[in-house]
Amino acid sequence: MDVLDVAARATDTGPVCSACLGRLVADRSFGLSNADRGSALRVSLALRDDEDHEPVDTADCWVCEGRCTEFDEWAERAAAAVEGVEFATYNVGTRPPPLIEENEALLRADAGLDEDAGEPFKSEFNREVGKRVGRVTDAEVSFDRPDVQFTIDLAEDEIDAKVNSTFVYGRYRKLERDIPQTEWPCRECKGSGRQGADPCDHCGGSGYLYDDSVEEYTAPVVEDVTDGTEATFHGAGREDVDALMLGTGRPFVIEIEEPRRRRVDTDRLQADINAFADGAVEVEGLRLATYDMVERVKEHDAGKRYRAAVTFDADVDADALAAAIETLEGATVEQYTPNRVDHRRASITRERDVYEATAELEEGDPRHATVEIRGEGGLYIKELISGDEGRTEPSLAGLLGVGAEVTALDVLAVEGEDEPFEREEFFRE
Repeated sequence: MDVLDVAARATDTGPVCSACLGRLVADRSFGLSNADRGSALRVSLALRDDEDHEPVDTADCWVCEGRCTEFDEWAERAAAAVEGVEFATYNVGTRPPPLIEENEALLRADAGLDEDAGEPFKSEFNREVGKRVGRVTDAEVSFDRPDVQFTIDLAEDEIDAKVNSTFVYGRYRKLERDIPQTEWPCRECKGSGRQGADPCDHCGGSGYLYDDSVEEYTAPVVEDVTDGTEATFHGAGREDVDALMLGTGRPFVIEIEEPRRRRVDTDRLQADINAFADGAVEVEGLRLATYDMVERVKEHDAGKRYRAAVTFDADVDADALAAAIETLEGATVEQYTPNRVDHRRASITRERDVYEATAELEEGDPRHATVEIRGEGGLYIKELISGDEGRTEPSLAGLLGVGAEVTALDVLAVEGEDEPFEREEFFRE
């Protein structure tokens, strides 16, 4: 249908503002606003029919009911809603009143158009308010998880500004034993610290089994610096509570909800965390990260290297130890869920690969050895040594025919199997 015929049919329905008229042919003439299109159509129609040109006041439009005059007002309200909040990207969404959507449908039908012709009112409202928000705040529109998501509810005359989380990536070393990675609520009192009217005797009334954690040494500092409302610690797996995390450390991401600051000095933040942790935990390589880094840290395949101090319950010959280690190196190990974690893990058999293995008896002591293992993520090292009452096959204890126990465990490295965790697309400036 000719665009002027569309305009004639539309204007015959009553007063239609230029923006609402132009939306009917929004796919024509790239580079024009809908108001420009509508104004041009009205002038061209008057010229074609040799009639007086009669502009329509937007406030009188029966389709949008004057809402197309409010773009500037809503942009100012959006900026006011996030005053004092740092953000670089944003997006705008609109909930139009049902009556306006009904009016749009009637206008298209009366103009002889398909119901999906042109552009919806809410799309124009999003774009026009969005352009103005950018000018007011000096931020950029983003359709991929922006820093701030504005939602305009025209029927309720409200605007909601959702400040999305910000993320800090790094690696931590845990330099003291008996520190869990995250807070460990007491199972007996479920973190309440009480059993009825009395303090919980299992946790001493604290609600937690351990006084400190890697999370508590790191997340509160990041939350404070970014001025957020809550912090969540995400780790690339976790070491046992009694194990050290050494070497290049374990990757982690701290997620901060509703931050008021995003442009933080990560070098200074790193120094603040290390000072606060006072030697119990160290972090390095802090960088501002994207939302996708959380999934990468939690899901990226990673191999680990361990060092274990092992005690045998009988003398072990050096040649027998070397032969057992040679058998383990390159082996695929079947591990039924270990006894020590059976209460919180599904009871299944897992297959995990041992990539490298070495062992050396202490000089002059056939009952103590240092064992190093590099294996697939999820390999239970303590059980690989002890056999866990036959739940792990093969095991060092089983191959030697003697009892074996890990008395101290250190994690030396956590590295991606096929590529590093640290890829540039997962970081931001």
